[in-house]
Order: sequence, then C-alpha cells, then structure tokens
Amino acid sequence: MSVSLYGSGQTVLQTLQSTTTTTFSTTSTSYVSSGISASITPQATTSKVLVTVTLNNIYNNAGGANYYTVYRGGTNIAGSGNNLSVWYIGTTEGSCCFQYLDTPSTTSSTTYTIYMYVTSGTGYISIGSGYLSSITLQEISGS
Repeated sequence: MSVSLYGSGQTVLQTLQSTTTTTFSTTSTSYVSSGISASITPQATTSKVLVTVTLNNIYNNAGGANYYTVYRGGTNIAGSGNNLSVWYIGTTEGSCCFQYLDTPSTTSSTTYTIYMYVTSGTGYISIGSGYLSSITLQEISGS
C-alpha cells in the first residue's frame, strides 16, 4: 500500500522503524556509531528516503553538548564534519527529534545509523530504564 502526499504527486512506498531502550554512552569528541540503525531497500534509484530520528532521555554528565547526525553506510548525510542536531541543556535530561530527506540513488539495501559525539563529559541516549529511541525510514517516490 502506498500513501499519497497531498498535492505533491509523490507517495510513501514503505516505512521501516528500528527502536531501542538500551542506553548508549560515549566520551568521544568525534562521531561514533550509537548502534541505532535501520536498513531499507529503495524500489527505484529516483526515490528519496525521509530519515526521522527520535532520541529520548538524552543527557550529558558534564554539561557538555551532544551532537548527532545520521550516516548512510560510511557517509555522514549532513556532509563531512557537519551535524543534524545538537542538544545542550546543562545536565538536564531531555529529548530531541530531527529529520533529513536523503537521496541515496540506489536500489540496494541501505543502512542508516545514528552517530554522536560530545564536547566534554559523557553523553547518553536513552539513559535510565524504558526510554525508547528510534530511527524511522520512509521511502518517498521520486517525481
């Protein structure tokens, strides 16, 4: 089943989601994989992939900034050295959500993974018990 996007002539061809309640932490000051990933096999090379990331109960024990991005395979889709989201609220726990519309130009299985780094201290995703974080992939037909 496909879902038409109002007025765009495009449709959502498939939706895939990966979720976790496992705590991830890092002290790395350069991007490292969080292990949160999902794979999709686009139906056409003209398709786009809408990547939606929801991170819950994120935290930094030293009040540093947590930076997040998404990699397609080994490539940062925000561009080399760039990020898609930053979270900085001192040492208060919080959450963030961000999206990116990617053009993978392939019909091969493609994996998207959330990466993270910190400016100081230890940064966390889903710290505590039962906090759900996710990555959702939606294939959008090309036009």
